[in-house]
Amino acid sequence: MPRIALIHALAHSVAPIHQAFERDWPDVVRMNLLDDSLSADLARTGHGLDEAMHRRFVTLADYAVGTGAEGILFTCSAFGPCIEAVARRHAHIPVLKPNEAMIDEAARTGLRVGLIATFGPTLQSMPPEFPKAVRLDTELAEGALAALDAGDTAAHDARIVAAALRLKDRGCELVALAQFSMARAAPRVRELVGLPVLTTVESAVAVLRERLG
Repeated sequence: MPRIALIHALAHSVAPIHQAFERDWPDVVRMNLLDDSLSADLARTGHGLDEAMHRRFVTLADYAVGTGAEGILFTCSAFGPCIEAVARRHAHIPVLKPNEAMIDEAARTGLRVGLIATFGPTLQSMPPEFPKAVRLDTELAEGALAALDAGDTAAHDARIVAAALRLKDRGCELVALAQFSMARAAPRVRELVGLPVLTTVESAVAVLRERLG
């Protein structure tokens, strides 16, 4: 079986992607690299995705490839240009941004997409990755990530549901959850909002299995 490197910038992203693999592709070989200072530094410094941040992503990817990884999935949704640079450097293997599979799936539906994030910079970096033809609206689930950090998963999920309801009221027909850590809220959104919901974890595993399985 192929070896997949999972590179994380938030500890909360680890469990959702492993749950998706266990459900949809359980026998794949997985390895994990976590640098939870990536998101913290991006939010704190205000330097954006500068040269130093790009070097950090190259270092992580080079290490993963050196261990024998045949595919890399980044689970951090605010670092698109850094991941694109890694994909060019390691063009011989699949290198996926966390959101690209979900974006492709959302675009194919033709529906008006409501994109929700719990990490503010994601709503700056991710919308430009959607095809221009996609009708897109966005919402920040304010306070949801802080609730998750505090262990209050119910409050985390409730804030995401509230954001989805606001998007539905504005005419969105599909909800897309931007971050891996948000996947746990998908069942509640489906139940309480009544719209189809896409998650980055489910879409990413499906695409990796198609390419490598």
